[in-house]
Amino acid sequence: MSMIIRIFSVCLLLAASAPAHAADKLTLLLDWFVNPDHAPIIVAQEKGYFADAGLEVEIVPPADPSAPPRLVAAGQGDIAISYQPSLHQQIGEGLPLVRIGTVVETPLNTLVVLADGPVKSIADLKGKTIGFSVGGFEDALLKMMLSQENLTLDNVKLVNVNFALSPALIAGQVDAVIGAFRNFELTQLKIEGREGKAFYPEEHGVPVYDELIFIARKDRTNDEKLKRFMEVIERATIWMTNHPDAGWELFKKAHPDLDNALNRQAWIDTMPRFAKRPMALDEVRYERFGEFMKAQGLISETVPVSDYAVVLK
Repeated sequence: MSMIIRIFSVCLLLAASAPAHAADKLTLLLDWFVNPDHAPIIVAQEKGYFADAGLEVEIVPPADPSAPPRLVAAGQGDIAISYQPSLHQQIGEGLPLVRIGTVVETPLNTLVVLADGPVKSIADLKGKTIGFSVGGFEDALLKMMLSQENLTLDNVKLVNVNFALSPALIAGQVDAVIGAFRNFELTQLKIEGREGKAFYPEEHGVPVYDELIFIARKDRTNDEKLKRFMEVIERATIWMTNHPDAGWELFKKAHPDLDNALNRQAWIDTMPRFAKRPMALDEVRYERFGEFMKAQGLISETVPVSDYAVVLK
């Protein structure tokens, strides 16, 4: 009996001294500095959901916002947050990328004017000056929205204001701005004592699209770590939908520098726009938006949705 006890004790010591199973590491490259658009990721991290799934996720804000998709395509990151319109263009460039999930499932981009200004409708933009940050897609949005009022880009003056959209509008440098995010710029204007009025692209001829998506290399779609990651994102999204105030407390605890009026309101405004089924894919919607991108000259050809968007299994 004493021998059995000694053997059992040795087994317990060996078990106690054995290293714990290491978590699987993933690198997530953000599209921008941390902000409420990334709420499901931060909540998942703070709630320990990634650890529960056996994942160790490194969250990396980019030095260059355009770099993450190319880094993932080159195998220098596992997952990146990007934009559906950008993905269509990246596929056209031959990058081996695929959408594996959705973060924000509605457009955030808007055309914004001052509520007390002379522009009351899109038709009023004729002869006016419009500020923008990034050409290409924003031009296409504006072109479609103007066309609904029988206007063209030739009927307005475009001015690059970099990322100073709200300041340019407040200062009167421009009459409107395209590319303003509805969950940030409208609140920023209000904080500055001005009310903004937004015209939403999806209500003025532009097909609905996913604003923010998760992308990975096309040859990684069978990597079960990616599916575990997406399952965690769903778990976090549902939790913070049920507990938005508690979610904000976790977010500001993780990033106390973001605890201000702008981000508090952005948290509220973004909450209903997060995909509650982030792995779900609406192929018809992606196909329709691809046709829009082609019609606007942003891509030369459309390809089957299955070539660039998948449901992980």
